[in-house]
Amino acid sequence: MASYHYDEAGTMAAYFILTFLFLVLVPLSVSLLSTTQPKSTDSNSCQCQQCITHRAVLKKSQNGSFFLPNIQKKTMFAIVGWLAWVLLAWKMASVKSDQKIYDPFEILGIRSGTTDKEIKSHFKKLSRLYHPDKVKLAINETMDAVEARFVEITKAYKSLTDETIRKNWELYGHPDGRQEISMGIALPKWIIDSKNNIWVLGLYGLVFGGALPVIVGQWWFGTRSKTKDGVTIQTASTFFKALKEESGVDDVVAALGKSLQYEIGAKGKKGKGADREEIKQLEGKVAEKLGAGKWAELKKLAGMGKGEGSESRRRGLVLLYAHLLRLDVKSAALQAEQRTLLLHTPTLLNSFLQISTSRNWLSPTLSIMRLQSHLAQAIPPSPADNKLKFSQLPGVEASEVKEEDVDKIEDLVDVLSGKGDGRVGEIKKAVKKWGRLDVVDASFKVIGERLVTPSAIVFLLLKLRISPPGTEQPAADDQSNGHTTLEDPNEEKDLAFLNGRKDAEDLPTPELAEGWAHAPYWPSYRKPGWWVVLADDKSSRVVVPPTRITEVPFSDPSRDRNYRCYKLQFQAPPGVGLYTWRVYLMSDTFVGEDVVRDIALKVDDVSALNADEQAIEDEISDPEEDSLAGQMAAMRGGSVKKRKDEDSDDESSTDDDKKDDAGDSSSDSD
Repeated sequence: MASYHYDEAGTMAAYFILTFLFLVLVPLSVSLLSTTQPKSTDSNSCQCQQCITHRAVLKKSQNGSFFLPNIQKKTMFAIVGWLAWVLLAWKMASVKSDQKIYDPFEILGIRSGTTDKEIKSHFKKLSRLYHPDKVKLAINETMDAVEARFVEITKAYKSLTDETIRKNWELYGHPDGRQEISMGIALPKWIIDSKNNIWVLGLYGLVFGGALPVIVGQWWFGTRSKTKDGVTIQTASTFFKALKEESGVDDVVAALGKSLQYEIGAKGKKGKGADREEIKQLEGKVAEKLGAGKWAELKKLAGMGKGEGSESRRRGLVLLYAHLLRLDVKSAALQAEQRTLLLHTPTLLNSFLQISTSRNWLSPTLSIMRLQSHLAQAIPPSPADNKLKFSQLPGVEASEVKEEDVDKIEDLVDVLSGKGDGRVGEIKKAVKKWGRLDVVDASFKVIGERLVTPSAIVFLLLKLRISPPGTEQPAADDQSNGHTTLEDPNEEKDLAFLNGRKDAEDLPTPELAEGWAHAPYWPSYRKPGWWVVLADDKSSRVVVPPTRITEVPFSDPSRDRNYRCYKLQFQAPPGVGLYTWRVYLMSDTFVGEDVVRDIALKVDDVSALNADEQAIEDEISDPEEDSLAGQMAAMRGGSVKKRKDEDSDDESSTDDDKKDDAGDSSSDSD
């Protein structure tokens, strides 16, 4: 009969806790390690003093001080959890187990299979050594211990020499016969103690009746209130209603301001009374910089009336434009709120971009992508003023460049160098790691075919590199029409890349990838990226939805492939003709560094293929004769596939006819 007992020492409960902690801590630690910022990117990043100071401030804010380190809640939970796991593991390793299988041969110190005569002889020797009357007690030894050891030896001897006792040991593993089976439950005894019932039941009720439903409810309603892009349903609805086919940057900013009511409205109310005066002062400065009419128009577009949520919109839009105009925010609470707002804008703009591309509208799509670089560099969007892009450079104001006859960054560097300007050194450091994209090649490819046929799967192959302003490229990189030839030694590598699953070619070494970009006003580390979109300017429609690319290598003429390949996959139009499109490569980090490339896609009829290619195409495309599509094709006079079973029937009948003819001839000869 089995008896059950609770784990009074807590040994089995500790094993359960160790297992549970291990299952929770391992994936948590892996996720924390994967989100750690890489340390090797500083050497390949912008080295101007502004960026170095900015990265130092970010590092200090993330890590904190030596005495007050900035540790996230997840990190703290992982540290405490691993400490508890180590302590429990050490405790369990130091616990001595008193469970031991009874073995009389081991107790007597003899091998199994020893004869009775040898057992009796060995027992006499042990009796002379361990009998209590003959043993001299050691310093730390007691008579009780000596007697217990001799009793154990005597019991083992009897179990091997007495027929009944030996039978019990062989059948039940114990000289006294059948024993009770003791099974432990991994719960400390104090949990089921009657005096603790009220506390245990209260804890169970609190956890399973209160905390668990709240957590599940928050998760469930939280997921239902947000889209797959990570924004609230109200924000997505606001974007959908605010978007128009002719929407520009101002409309995008206004829609962004409207969404702040739903995204960070609750956070924006914290410290609202204390910081209201500074918000009012910042709004006055924004109106002065932009102009009263421009600011009034933006507030009207953002719906800042007297309705519910208008104060949150106003507060968010003021902080947004305070960043774009580089206005100082004094309040620590407002600084934290502005940082939260800015770090959330990429998520909002990506959601806005998804809505725009779903309608295939080109103008708002370009405006949304272009706004990202203005936010990164803290430059207000102004299509009429193309001199604002120069304020990205360290210590340069757009107002002082307006009088200069320069359109490119390298021209401004030459002008300032000629004047002996002291800022040239820092500007050159920033320009050295500038994200100016160079399109080495842009072409359409179809795997296994030399021509693009209607509805074929087409790849837009882009060969890109970063060439900072003033960088001279070797003549070998110049290509007349942007298309590689069949004699190109890299054609085989291009084909292997197109046949692969990755959208970007592997870099030979990780050091070729760009580091942190020049973005001293962005409240976090920033890596440059570009949006690639294929569009038809004539109809102002998006042909292929935008794709974001990163890790574009800097130009290095010593490399065999001084570029990196990227690909976009889409289906060719169903009609034959020449399609003149444009490839837009929009930077999400640098203002004024967008690249536009005209490109043409020629879709040829199947008849332009040679005989072998047409045969393959026909075999694939011709319908079966007995199918509905085959019957329709036959009525139109098109080609169809013959049924294989009919062909086999014809062949078999022909063979039968030949056999019949042979039989007739033989009978005639007879």
